[in-house]
Amino acid sequence: MEYLLGLLAVFVVSDGLLTHALIGNGLVREGNPFLVPIVAQGNLMLLKLVGTIVCVIILWDLYMRFPKLALISTSCLVVAYGVIVFWNFGLFLAS
Repeated sequence: MEYLLGLLAVFVVSDGLLTHALIGNGLVREGNPFLVPIVAQGNLMLLKLVGTIVCVIILWDLYMRFPKLALISTSCLVVAYGVIVFWNFGLFLAS
């Protein structure tokens, strides 16, 4: 579980860094309408870091009570963020 949570944290922060670089260079625009004002104000990385810490704590607490549910949930989040990071990285390489 520790490995999955670490990987999830790396993917979330990587997503933030890639998004920041892509938007900062004017190569793309944010597709999530809820994040547009946050990105415009420059608070994306703060949100990503705080959100990552909160999610890891919640998932670890869930793991202590319901290990199977936590493993499945964390695995799904790792796969989803992995796809997002590789997509963003592909956009970064293509530009």
